[in-house]
Amino acid sequence: MDRQELLSKRVAVVCGGWSDERDVSLSSGRECQAALIEAGFAKVDLLDLAARDFLAHLLDGGYDVVFPALHGRYGEDGCIQGFLEILHIPYCFSGVSASAVGTEKEVSKAVYAAAGIRAPRGVDLAAGTVLSDEQVDALVAELGLPIFVKPAANGSSYGVSRVTEASALNDAIARAGEGGGRVLVEECVEGMEITVPVVGNDEPRALPVVEIVTGAEFYDLKVKYEPSAMHHVIPARLEPGVYAKAQELALRAHRALGCRGCSRSDFIVTSSGEPVILETNTIPGMTAQSLLPDSARHGGIEFPELCATFVELALEPRGGRG
Repeated sequence: MDRQELLSKRVAVVCGGWSDERDVSLSSGRECQAALIEAGFAKVDLLDLAARDFLAHLLDGGYDVVFPALHGRYGEDGCIQGFLEILHIPYCFSGVSASAVGTEKEVSKAVYAAAGIRAPRGVDLAAGTVLSDEQVDALVAELGLPIFVKPAANGSSYGVSRVTEASALNDAIARAGEGGGRVLVEECVEGMEITVPVVGNDEPRALPVVEIVTGAEFYDLKVKYEPSAMHHVIPARLEPGVYAKAQELALRAHRALGCRGCSRSDFIVTSSGEPVILETNTIPGMTAQSLLPDSARHGGIEFPELCATFVELALEPRGGRG
């Protein structure tokens, strides 16, 4: 597709929705809309998934492609993707199965294991689970302290706790399960926190690795939405072999999950130089301080061009399970 034909496409940027990450999604949507307009697209509209007239606007707009700037439930979990499949409207980023598997952390860990990618040890519990003292002691003996407790299908660190005392474990499980669904209790892997963005469909490529320096116990909500210069070191300060390994594992995760358009895999690099994967985001944040756009910028891709690339990738034929 030549540039003129690409820029003639009518784009609906869908954001908002009902998840815990609604406000972040709205910010991402506004910035993506501005970037696509700056790239030269003639028609770029912003639609809130939660608006009562959302469907009418979507169907009446004559859009060639949807750009989901959605995070969390209904947006990143395969729901909006399935809806758009039914409507036969092309959309950016991963399809139904890749989105669903990528969101469910315990399911994605099974995919990582099959692909030879190490993930933290842990257990998957139903929301509302209350462990007996004996069960708490057994879990602590198996995983050690501290322990991370998180929703099995949420993002942006909502509901995540770093538990340092066994007595606090049940409270953390209750907090992580407040939205329903399942809860993941994982060992704490110590080391350097990094993230590796990947862009592409059938021939994806890894972008520069970002080292995340927080000064906090973990990359929590407060840190995530502070200016990127405070916390992002690009390229990450890793030995060349470890740097290349992290990129290779992110590409492997992207392919194993069946991702399209882009993904961003988060890792902890241990003191021995082994990257341990935490999760893969199928619709990473797209605000000015977000990790993927910051990495792309350091790799020579400005934000408007990055967003235009996502639209172009969305219009390529979909095949396989992504």
